[in-house]
Amino acid sequence: MSANHALIIASTFLWLGFVGAISFMEAWLKFRAPGITLPLGLGIGQLIFHALNIVEWVFLTFIIINLFLRHGFAYQSYYLWWIIPTVLLILQTVWLLPALDARAEMHIQGEIVPPSKIHLVYVLFEILKVSCLLTFGIQLFKKFTL
Repeated sequence: MSANHALIIASTFLWLGFVGAISFMEAWLKFRAPGITLPLGLGIGQLIFHALNIVEWVFLTFIIINLFLRHGFAYQSYYLWWIIPTVLLILQTVWLLPALDARAEMHIQGEIVPPSKIHLVYVLFEILKVSCLLTFGIQLFKKFTL
């Protein structure tokens, strides 16, 4: 396995780890801490999820650059497994995070927030993203180590 492939695999699993730790642990655990109110937890969540979004873009950019440096623009079958997280990340960045921010700001300001399923959509996106990244990482590992 080349250093390039090792870096791509490591970046994939690091990205997976960040999403798993933030989306599936931090997001709901912070509300269990003593003294954390809903507005405070939402404010913390906004900071953390925006930071996560930036980190995800860094990992994605690194992976894409290294894949194309290694393989050029020739399509590989395993590319599908990073294309899906790419589309999900774009949707999260331009639609879901702004929509969730607007709802969080309403909560923080003490306004009544109408029911919505947008948070569920975000969770489903994260589950799909984690599944695809895991599959992509495993396929790369198998392809370049066996």
